[in-house]
Amino acid sequence: MKPVRVGLLGLGTVGGGTFNVLKRNAQEIARRAGRGIEITAAAARAYDPAGLPGIEAITVSDDAFAVVDDPDIDIIVELIGGYEPARELVLKALTSGKHVGCAPRHCRPRDRDRRTRCAGTLYLAVFPP
Repeated sequence: MKPVRVGLLGLGTVGGGTFNVLKRNAQEIARRAGRGIEITAAAARAYDPAGLPGIEAITVSDDAFAVVDDPDIDIIVELIGGYEPARELVLKALTSGKHVGCAPRHCRPRDRDRRTRCAGTLYLAVFPP
């Protein structure tokens, strides 16, 4: 079974930590999930490659919309913070048929209903709901 392909939006403290945890625990995640998980692309305005071992193996861009638009990515993990363009990126990912994960502090309550309706209509998952 092919691995789940992930696109990360943000490589700061939270995004970089997510990258490191997913890379470090890749074998255990694959064992538990029954298929691998592979970070294939990321978007960040600035990041420290020294703190992200293995980052050279993926495509890193400063264009988050390009990551969302990549047809080879199955799941978008939004960790850029702020309200815009995070909200727009999440909604674009959902309407493009991608599952979405985001940090709870980044998901504004006023958008929760819209994200959930959008995801439910398309039979996609958004975390947190």
